[in-house]
Amino acid sequence: MRIAALSCFAAFAMGFSSPSLTTHNIPVPHPRDFLLSRGWETTNADSPRTTLRIGLWTLWHDRELQLTPGPTTKIATCDKCPARPLLHPATIRAEGRSGLTLAGRDQPVSTLLVSGGVTLTAHSESVTVRDPLAITARDGAFTLAVTLPIERYVEQVVASESGPADSAESLKALAIVVRSYALHENHGHAAYDLCDSTHCQLLHWHGNAHSQAAHAAALATSGETLWFHNRRAAAYFSKECGGRTASAIEVWPRMQSAPWLASRPDPYCAREGSGWASELTRAELASALARAGVAAPGWQQLAVDRRGESGRVVALRLDQKIIGAEEFRIAVGQSLGWNRIPSTWFEVSRQGDRFLFHGRGTGHGVGLCQKGASAMAAQGRSAREILAQYFPGAEAADEATGKPWQSFSRAGFTLETLNSSDAAMLNDIARARAEASQRSGLNATRPFTVRSFASTSAFRDATLAPGFVAAFTEGDWIAAQPLSTLAARRLLLPTLRHEFLHALVEHESGPHAPLWLREGLVELWSTDSPANPHERAPVMSLGTLSAALANASTEAQSTAAHRDAAIYAARLLDRYDRAQVLDWLRSGIPSNALIGIGLP
Repeated sequence: MRIAALSCFAAFAMGFSSPSLTTHNIPVPHPRDFLLSRGWETTNADSPRTTLRIGLWTLWHDRELQLTPGPTTKIATCDKCPARPLLHPATIRAEGRSGLTLAGRDQPVSTLLVSGGVTLTAHSESVTVRDPLAITARDGAFTLAVTLPIERYVEQVVASESGPADSAESLKALAIVVRSYALHENHGHAAYDLCDSTHCQLLHWHGNAHSQAAHAAALATSGETLWFHNRRAAAYFSKECGGRTASAIEVWPRMQSAPWLASRPDPYCAREGSGWASELTRAELASALARAGVAAPGWQQLAVDRRGESGRVVALRLDQKIIGAEEFRIAVGQSLGWNRIPSTWFEVSRQGDRFLFHGRGTGHGVGLCQKGASAMAAQGRSAREILAQYFPGAEAADEATGKPWQSFSRAGFTLETLNSSDAAMLNDIARARAEASQRSGLNATRPFTVRSFASTSAFRDATLAPGFVAAFTEGDWIAAQPLSTLAARRLLLPTLRHEFLHALVEHESGPHAPLWLREGLVELWSTDSPANPHERAPVMSLGTLSAALANASTEAQSTAAHRDAAIYAARLLDRYDRAQVLDWLRSGIPSNALIGIGLP
């Protein structure tokens, strides 16, 4: 995944290792951009929940784990216990009914808390976790719970659940549904909030081909959930509805009335090609239903008892026993595979000792249909239009306040805000946009989006930025702390000008443009009175500068790295003309062009 669009010294730490094992690393974003002026004290406003506890490897029941520490790994045995460094690889084992032992320690403990990053290995798989991890044991097996920022959770689920047909708008709609599902109901787990399997929402603990697009979708909708008549609304999605969605009560009879989850035709999910057929023996079905506790063995006849509004089966009759169709589908899926009975929209007949199923659709069919959403996006429909199709009467709004985001457009940009009074600053934003183009000589055919968050804490939760950052840019999308706060500190114009410069530079950058050049040009053009490029020598070499820009963790480190990047960029512009440097921004700088610009 190329993170060329992360402004200033942002980067994702993603790596893959271990030649003998399948190893996945969880990306940890550090998006940072326009630094707050020294002395600006920010305050944290009350904010909603910012993290979720996610069960890791929840379909496994491992009894032994290998822990491989990183340079800062620490372990503790309770919240208030002192943490000590884990310096060497260690093995832990689940013992008895409720306890675990760490190799080298005789006394079992009930919990092991790991911070600072660790690689876990079990069942021939490895995963590197950099977020806080709680390990407990019960009945001789481990329970693992990772504490993830909500937006990172949303990003990883969208990457895991999306497909190649998805595009930006369908992914945005999915991100809002994923976030709503995670936050708007209890999912029935004691040790964590959600599991990483399809029981909740599928989460792969590694990057894939959809990671970058999922990241953009999560950022663009950060903090947005589904609301119905000023109340938070439950939201669901399935792979393919087959041409008509199911009402929630068809699938979950005990669910309270949910008008936004009504059954309705879906012209975007074409029925052609969505049919399926399956053949199962009575013995296979009897074993699956008995294993799930749905029905005891011995029954002979299976028939549809009742259908719902969408045409899906609501209840089945096993001889004289009535069972729910959805629990039947789940029982078969868990035991025999989810492709055997993909949905409850089917006909069933018997031939000897075999039952023949013919149906359409995949999944429960409630809420958003991923196939239909992808088709809508391909036809130019927006995420808002997709949500209106699948959740009639509901709308996306800010999770903390329930307010919908408002949009104000001017030439070259669109402002998104929860506060209508921000429209008074459109002229200032337009000036920043114009000055960025004037100083850089760059322009873009598509408009940029500026999202002004309602509070510093909301901005941090969305971007995972530290407190010394005032704004953040990724691609065409700019996030900012409250515009009113920036204006009060007289930072509105320089902050947004800086961010528009980032957006313009990234718009022009090719895949081989070094980070130091992109950051250096922005830093140079952001300054009202650029210093003489030969007045001060850079401290860092070009070989180490990009890494320093990407990994700086303090304002002082960031400032030093950006200062050197600006010096190198200034020297390059001084030695060659602007047209040549911009051409190299698109194609990459030849190594001989770097000779003589003052390597330390």
